[in-house]
Amino acid sequence: MRKTISLLDPHKPQFPAIHEALDYPNGLLAMGGNLAPETLADAYKRGIFPWFNEGEPILWWSPNPRMVLYPDQLHISRSMKRFLKKHSYRVSFDEAFSEVMTACSSPRSNQEGTWIIDEMKAAYTALFKQGLAHSVEVWSDHKLVGGLYGVAIDKVFFGESMFSFETNTSKLAMIMLCKELLNRDFHLIDCQIHSPHLESLGARMISRDAFLKALKDGCRTPATSAHWK
Repeated sequence: MRKTISLLDPHKPQFPAIHEALDYPNGLLAMGGNLAPETLADAYKRGIFPWFNEGEPILWWSPNPRMVLYPDQLHISRSMKRFLKKHSYRVSFDEAFSEVMTACSSPRSNQEGTWIIDEMKAAYTALFKQGLAHSVEVWSDHKLVGGLYGVAIDKVFFGESMFSFETNTSKLAMIMLCKELLNRDFHLIDCQIHSPHLESLGARMISRDAFLKALKDGCRTPATSAHWK
């Protein structure tokens, strides 16, 4: 039987069971709803994230398999270890969230346009103001040259996007994120879909069922609500 995707109520969205997601396109589960902070938090705890382009309805996804990175299994190459010893960048947390989102939305050579549209920026900025979304910034003097952002709920960090304006700065941001997450006893980073860049850092694919089990184990308590410094 051919699956169909659910249309969510824009006022009171209720997500369908994850396993109702389509096989093609991989993980498409529902459309509609809203991007209110409580809707986004509920989606992430269920293993769902929004991803859509300008002019499209809100689309919700839960792909199978799922790319994840365990902070204690981060892979740092020999060349990156040499870089870490000699770089002069400053790394910060939650100092420039909106600037990081804007940088992540900058045009890239391998894609047309961006899915980080104004609607998404407003939604995640609201999450940031509540202390649920976080950013990592890499600075060269006072210039932002690399970073990433995502959502933190209990002991799981849901990565959204990263950027690099100078060599290795997005990797540096991820390495420092993993260090911070280990200090905070986080279990997992959700990387959503496969990326060779993340795979080089130790990320790997796991089944949707394994991912949902990890969420069950790692998203038990209410979301954290403080900025990281």
